[in-house]
Amino acid sequence: MRKLQTVKALEELGRVQLSKSFFMREFLYSEISQIEGIPNIPDNPELVIAAGKNLCEKVLEPIQDILGRISIRSAYRSCSVNAKGAERKNQYNCGSNESNYAGHIWDVRDSEGYMGATACIVVTSFIPYYEQTQDWTALAWWIHDHIDAYTRMTFFPKYAAFNISWRENPDASKVIYSYVKNPHTGKSGYLTKRGMDNYSGCHEQFYRTFIKQLPSK
Repeated sequence: MRKLQTVKALEELGRVQLSKSFFMREFLYSEISQIEGIPNIPDNPELVIAAGKNLCEKVLEPIQDILGRISIRSAYRSCSVNAKGAERKNQYNCGSNESNYAGHIWDVRDSEGYMGATACIVVTSFIPYYEQTQDWTALAWWIHDHIDAYTRMTFFPKYAAFNISWRENPDASKVIYSYVKNPHTGKSGYLTKRGMDNYSGCHEQFYRTFIKQLPSK
């Protein structure tokens, strides 16, 4: 698939089924693109599809299979869209292009040559529990214990939305970071990463109540 230059070509990309539940089109929407008038169109559609399939099949589908519907808040950004976001970081909260290669910028490999993809998502079934408790760690720990293929999560205050990433790099360490204070410690920042005492083992005590509250399928 060559660089997209027609509406028909972009339609065809949008119709690509990345996994049983997800299609490419829902990952292309960008508020920055809409407001700034910058097309959010991949330069390398083949790499976007490959990275997106891995993210959807290995990370998003397993979460949705157990916890229910996932809402995509934002995902793929073209280099030009992300660059505008980084230029206005105080307004749009985007990192540099280099830091987003194989992250939000799916169609550029990282500095080590690995592909990857990031999406910002909301787990709908988690919203009531989060509104009651403000405890985003229940969801973070459940994913950490059950989704082997994720490499990084970053949590935000509204609805406990979070960025979640898949990376091709087999040595990538799992990292959980949050801009929301941990209700158990009163601190924001790293919940866990390689080298921290809480990185390994089972963390069921943090999400047991949330899982019990899930509606029966």
